Amino acid sequence: MCFENIMLRRGYQKDWGVINMKIEHIAMYVTDLEKARDFFVKYLGGVSNDGYHNVNTDFRSFFISFEDGARLEIMTKPEVVDAQKPLNRTGYAHIAFSVGSKEKVDELTERLRADGYEVVSGPRTTGDGYYESCIVGIEGNQVEITV
Repeated sequence: MCFENIMLRRGYQKDWGVINMKIEHIAMYVTDLEKARDFFVKYLGGVSNDGYHNVNTDFRSFFISFEDGARLEIMTKPEVVDAQKPLNRTGYAHIAFSVGSKEKVDELTERLRADGYEVVSGPRTTGDGYYESCIVGIEGNQVEITV
């Protein structure tokens, strides 16, 4: 591969230097919009906007904002199908939230377990050094909790 292509892959442009990129938001379709919003607000400290509703298509959404600037858009519309989500599948595997300490990972994991969410791993230290747990959250989607 030529040097120019390598530099472009690393975020450089020919004429104007480094491209400052960040993920602006992640979006997920759900069938129960309010329940999904409440999950991310109650357990993960998100702050929800007032929502959006397109009356022509019945598309509805909320943006959930988190302290570090990350945002999650949760959406629904009448034709959304809640397909099976096996734990080992292609596509997005989970969304991860850093809670700041091992103790907070333990506390939130136990709170979620007590509230009926399935803990599928941890809390544990992984082979690559992360302290984390993973739960099956809203509508079968995995949520990782890490330091």
